[in-house]
Amino acid sequence: MNTKQHTLKDSFTLKGKGLHTGLEIEITFRPAPVNHGYKIRRIDLEGQPEIEALAENVKGTQRGTVLSKNEVQVSTVEHALAALYAYEIDNCLIDVNAPEFPILDGSAIIYANEIERVGTVEQNKEREFYIVKNKIEVKDEETGSSLVVLPDDKFGVIAHIAFDSYFLDNQYAILNDLSEFKSEIASCRTFVFVREIEPLLQNNLIKGGDLDNAIVIYERKISQERFDWLADKMGVAHKNADELGYIMNKPLMFPNEPARHKLLDILGDIALIGKPLVGRIIATCPGHKINNRFARMIRKDIRLNEVQAPVYNQNLVPLMDINRIKELLPHRFPFLLVDKVIEIGMKHIVGVKNVTVDEPYFQGHFPEEPIMPGVLIVEAMAQTAGLLVLNDVSEPHRYSTYFMKIDNVKFRQKVVPGDTLVLRLEFMSEVRRGIAEMKGYCFVGEKVVCEAEFMAQVIKNK
Repeated sequence: MNTKQHTLKDSFTLKGKGLHTGLEIEITFRPAPVNHGYKIRRIDLEGQPEIEALAENVKGTQRGTVLSKNEVQVSTVEHALAALYAYEIDNCLIDVNAPEFPILDGSAIIYANEIERVGTVEQNKEREFYIVKNKIEVKDEETGSSLVVLPDDKFGVIAHIAFDSYFLDNQYAILNDLSEFKSEIASCRTFVFVREIEPLLQNNLIKGGDLDNAIVIYERKISQERFDWLADKMGVAHKNADELGYIMNKPLMFPNEPARHKLLDILGDIALIGKPLVGRIIATCPGHKINNRFARMIRKDIRLNEVQAPVYNQNLVPLMDINRIKELLPHRFPFLLVDKVIEIGMKHIVGVKNVTVDEPYFQGHFPEEPIMPGVLIVEAMAQTAGLLVLNDVSEPHRYSTYFMKIDNVKFRQKVVPGDTLVLRLEFMSEVRRGIAEMKGYCFVGEKVVCEAEFMAQVIKNK
C-alpha cells in the first residue's frame, strides 16, 4: 500500500451517454491538492456547485449510487470511484456536465486505462488509513444482504451473489490485492435481467442502456411481441424470444463476471469512506444500499474519533528500544517517560509508555487513588516528539528540547497503573530553526485519553 497521498499526474476527459438519462456526457478528472479527497463539480449548473464524495452525501442506492448536496445531485459514480480507489488515488476533482457519470461500457476499464495513461504523482502528505481492528458486521434482515469486515494486514474483498435464475444462481469473486484490480475486476460490466427492464423504463431509468454497456440475462420466456417491444424501447435489434441466456453483444469476460462486477461496486462505495480501508470484506448478496450502510457506519466512527489508535503489536521488535531512546534523549529516571518506539514515518512517530504502580509520582498523586498527572502525559508526548526530531541529528546527546507553547490540551480519561499509553505525534509544519510544531494524541486501548498541540525548540547544549 502507498503510505503517501497520491493524485493524478495530469487531467483526462471522457465522453459517453448516461445510463439513466441517455444524455451525452463529458467528464474530466483533474489533479487535486493534499487532503482534498474526491469532489464532484457540476460544471453545467450556475456557480459550479461541488459535492464531496462521502457516504453521508448518498441520497439514493437504486440501480446505482446517487450523491446529493444542497439539492444538487450526481448519480452512477461507483465505477469511476472504484478505479480511483483501486489505483490508490486520494485526491481528485471530477468535473461533469450532467446529473450522472457516463456509463461507458458498463465497467471501470476505461477509467483504469486513462489513469494508467496519465499516471499518478506522490504528494507530500501521509495517507490516513481506517484500520479494522475488530469484526464489523452490517446486515439487512429483510433482504439477507450482509457485509462482514475482519482485521487484516491489507485490503481484500470476497463477494458472493445468489439469484433465482438458471443462468445466474451462485457466484463468488475474490480480490486479494488492489494490484489485481485491472486484470481481474475493472472490465466486468453491470448486469440486468430482462424481467427488470420494463419496471426500470416505467421509472424513467436506463434511457442509455443497451446491449453494449451491460450484461443482459434473458432467463424467463416472454412472447415474441413483448420481446420486440422491449427491444424497440431500448433501441436494440430484435432477438429470438425462444432463445434464453445471455443476449448482450459482447460475451462474458469471465464465467463469474456478474459477481466480479458486484465486487467492483463494493470498491466504489467503500471509496466514500474518505480513507483507504485496511481489512478484509466478506460480502453476501451485496448492493449499494448495504454498502452505503457500512460506509456510513465507518464515517460516523471517523467523525466521533478524529484519529484512530495506532496498531500496537507487542510481538514485533520495537524500532527504538530503551537503550536507543537513552542515546537520543537526556532524560533519566524518574523523568524518562517513553519505553519504546513502534512506528516512525517522515512526519510522525508512535511511542509506548507502560504505566506501573512503582512510578514515584503515584506516592502523592494520589495515595488512595493513583492517577498519572496530566502534565506528565503531555511530557511523555513531548519526549516522543523529541525522538522524531533527534533521530536525524548527529550527536543527539548534545541537544535538549524545550517547550515554547502548549495549546488545546484536552484530557478525556484518567490514566492509572496498569495502563499502556500509545503516543502518536505528527508535525503540523516543517521544522524551522530548530522549532517544531506538533499535534499529539495519547491512547489507552482504542480511546483517546489526551490530546495537545505544542511548540518546542531543539537547542544545542553549551
